Amino acid sequence: MGAAQGSATHLSGPVLVIGTGLLGTSIGLGLRRHGVDVVLSDISPSTAAVARDIGAGRLLESVEEGFAPELVVVAAPPDVTAALTAQALKDWPDAVVVDIASVKGAVLEDLRSTGADLSRYVGTHPMAGREKSGPVAALGELFTSMPWVICAAAESSPHAVKCAESLAIDLGAVVSRMSAEEHDQSVALVSHLPQIMSSLVASRLQDTPGQAMALAGNGLRDVTRIAASDPRLWVQILSGNAPRLVEILYGVREDLNRLIHTLEDPLADGARLDMAQLISEGNTGQARIPGKHGAPPQSFASFTVLVDDTPGQIARLLTDIGEIGVNLEDLRLEHSSGQQVGRAEISVLPSRLQNLVHELSTRGWKVVQ
Repeated sequence: MGAAQGSATHLSGPVLVIGTGLLGTSIGLGLRRHGVDVVLSDISPSTAAVARDIGAGRLLESVEEGFAPELVVVAAPPDVTAALTAQALKDWPDAVVVDIASVKGAVLEDLRSTGADLSRYVGTHPMAGREKSGPVAALGELFTSMPWVICAAAESSPHAVKCAESLAIDLGAVVSRMSAEEHDQSVALVSHLPQIMSSLVASRLQDTPGQAMALAGNGLRDVTRIAASDPRLWVQILSGNAPRLVEILYGVREDLNRLIHTLEDPLADGARLDMAQLISEGNTGQARIPGKHGAPPQSFASFTVLVDDTPGQIARLLTDIGEIGVNLEDLRLEHSSGQQVGRAEISVLPSRLQNLVHELSTRGWKVVQ
C-alpha cells in the first residue's frame, strides 16, 4: 500500500515504526495524513494498540505475507536504540533504517561494534517533543517547522540519506545536517543543559511553603516548565551524552562559584560590577536565540492588557487584534493571585505598537504600558 494519489509526500511506504511512544506515534499520525502506509511495533502490545486506535497505523502482527518496508524508524529509548536498529537492519534487508534517539555518537559507536550494514542506516534527531509522554500525547503536527537533524554516518549511502531526509520533509520539519559529534555537542548546550537547570531550580521548590509559592509568576513558570519531563528518559539521555555535558557544567560551576563569591560580600569593591556583568552576559546569550520562524532575533515592543477571567475574553482580545490588522508576534498569559483578572502580555513590531494600543483602548480594553 503506497502513498495516496496526489499526497504531498516523498516516501511511498510502507514505513515501519518501532516504538509507539510520543514521537513514534506522532510520526505515524503525520505520515498517515499523507496516505503513507504505516505499520506499528512496540514491546508493549497495549501501547501499540493505543497508537493504532488513534490512527497512527496498523499493527505489525496484522501485515500480509511478504511485507517489506521502504523505511524502518526506530523510535525507542536511547539505551536500546542501537540493539533495535541492528536487529531491524538484519530483519529488513531491503529497507533503510533510521533512529530518532536524542544522542547520536553513542548509538553509532554501538552499531559499528555489531558489524551491521551501516550503508542502509542514518542517525536522525527531530528536535520536537512535549512534557507529556506516551501515544495519547502524540500529535501529527508535532514536527511542523521544527529542526530535524540528519547525522549521516561515513558508511551511509546517498539513497539512505535521501530517504531519511524525505521522512523529515514529509512531516513538515526543517532538515539540518551535522555529524554525530557536532550534534551531541550542540544538544548538550541547547537542550540537555536547559533541562538540568530547569530541574535543579524546580527541585528547590519541593518544601517551599504555600505562602511563598502563591507569589510565583511567569518567570518561575518559564524556568521550570520542562522540569515536568520524564525522569526515565532523561536518565538515558544524560548518560548517553555525559562527556559533552560535563564540560559545559564545568563552566556553569565556575560561573556559580563566581556569583557565590560575589554575593558573600555584595558591598565589596567591584561586587556590583560583577553582578551586572553576569546579567549582561546572559542578555548577550539570550539575544542570540533565533527569533520567529528561525529568523535572526529582533526586538519586539510589548504591552499588557488586563483581561477579566471569564470565558471568551482571550478569544475576543485576539479577534480585536486581528480586526485591527496587527500581526501578533508573541502572547504570554499570567493570572493575578487571588483575583479574577489576568494579564495578557502582547508583543508586536515596534512600528505597530502605538496604533494597536490606541485601537484596543478605544474598544474598551484596559491597557498598561
